[in-house]
Amino acid sequence: MSISKALNKSLWVYHVNTGSCNGCDIEIVAAITPRYDPERFGIKLVGTPRHADVILVTGPVTNKMKDKLLRVYHQTPDPKLVMVIGACGVSGGPFYESYTLSGPVDDVVPVDVYVPGCPPRPESIIFGVVTALKKLEEIQKK
Repeated sequence: MSISKALNKSLWVYHVNTGSCNGCDIEIVAAITPRYDPERFGIKLVGTPRHADVILVTGPVTNKMKDKLLRVYHQTPDPKLVMVIGACGVSGGPFYESYTLSGPVDDVVPVDVYVPGCPPRPESIIFGVVTALKKLEEIQKK
């Protein structure tokens, strides 16, 4: 089986919290439960970015997390997608003018899929990952 066919069957996700309030993290945990069963799409959380296809980022990027997010981004093999979960990661949320922020995620790394909400529902997160899967398929066709 070629790499592209393997990626279409299973999408491995690495989660990075760059300074969120943990509301989005709780919804991610809810999304991976048997109630929503994301494994039917081949979605699985992994413990290292070196095995991931998608980087799932929650929260605005704090100054302390900027270098760590860049390191995770560079450790993830190509083709990779970045997905931002929650209003804080998309725009900075209520913290957008804070002196401790480097900004929203797309100021630090390129973002492919946005899932807005405070916090977004598990269904929205799964829909975002499925959207990322479709984008990855389009990238591989080129």
